Amino acid sequence: MEEQGLAHQWALELHSYLAYVALAVLFLAVANAIMGLVSNRTFNTLGKDFRLSLFALILCHLQLLAGLVLFFVSPSGLNAIQELGMGGMNSAVRLLAVEHPFINIIALVLITIGWSRHKKFMEGKKKFKSIAVFYGLGLVLILSRIPWGQWLN
Repeated sequence: MEEQGLAHQWALELHSYLAYVALAVLFLAVANAIMGLVSNRTFNTLGKDFRLSLFALILCHLQLLAGLVLFFVSPSGLNAIQELGMGGMNSAVRLLAVEHPFINIIALVLITIGWSRHKKFMEGKKKFKSIAVFYGLGLVLILSRIPWGQWLN
């Protein structure tokens, strides 16, 4: 049991600290894409535009992996669903066990779609638009389901 507590604590800290980095880089990628779209700039496929978008994608995927590990070792993840059932959870437990993972998986799917779509376009404006729209939607979804009360404490 002590090993599970240690695994939970380790996964929780990794997921929490990685979230700061992933959100910051995702925000920068969205802001960069919006600025590139507005300024009608050429998408730099070997420089900042490409790397920032790619790093945001990679960090968000790593964050998902850390979150999935946490989901399976946390008492408020899969264990809460098994013990309490869907009807027995209060709103705080439901947020951690159901809403946060589900919405963030949808957000990551949107971010991945934005990355895949941007590669199909040759025109910089379309590349920036794909990144801005899909990464932006992903960022909004992620921000909507962060357990702020727990995370900032």
